[in-house]
Amino acid sequence: MGKGGGGTVDSSFSIVLLGFPFLFLALLSISWVPGARAIWINLPASGTKCVSEEIQPNVVVLADYMVISDDPSHDQTTISAKVTSPYGNTLHQKEKVSVGQFAFTTSEAGNYLACFWIDSGGQSAGASVNLDWKIGIAAKDWDSVAKKEKIEGVELELRKLEAQVQAIRQNLLYLKSKESDMRVVSEKTNARVAWFSIMSIGVSVVVSVLQLWHLKGFFQKKKLI
Repeated sequence: MGKGGGGTVDSSFSIVLLGFPFLFLALLSISWVPGARAIWINLPASGTKCVSEEIQPNVVVLADYMVISDDPSHDQTTISAKVTSPYGNTLHQKEKVSVGQFAFTTSEAGNYLACFWIDSGGQSAGASVNLDWKIGIAAKDWDSVAKKEKIEGVELELRKLEAQVQAIRQNLLYLKSKESDMRVVSEKTNARVAWFSIMSIGVSVVVSVLQLWHLKGFFQKKKLI
């Protein structure tokens, strides 16, 4: 009985070990893959509120936004919305809307900015905007993929997991390139600081020599030495 019980424990332990990579992969997927985010933005009666997201190139972005007025007694509040790329290019712009959607594929890496403001004249109350922001695989229509390729169940989940792995790989490559750029900047900064230190020491030595030469000439002129 003791041996049999030991065999059962070993088998369970093996199953746990075999399942650990999949658990680790799932945790990585949650941590590294950009997904869907629902954001509530409180807009004042005057002024602009913006949200930003750092996104790498060639990533699909899909977002829906809806306005909810803080004062139900008034007419439906309308807002203006503007989405810009890291280089200031306008990707989406709407005025006097209460519901809207924008979708685009990123062309450069950096912070993408979505700004909202109330444009109703004489509006004294603020409003809230519900922004449903989906990035990457979260913006993909998996129902359409399943119908088109006639897959479902475990096969569909494996396809999603494969997409998450690809997204993790792309994120790691993006972070690696950023780290490389930062290392180059750091090395250039260190080199400039080193040259500045050498120049400072050289200037200090030259000034000291000139001071000694001047003092020596002064003392000789006064016949003190």
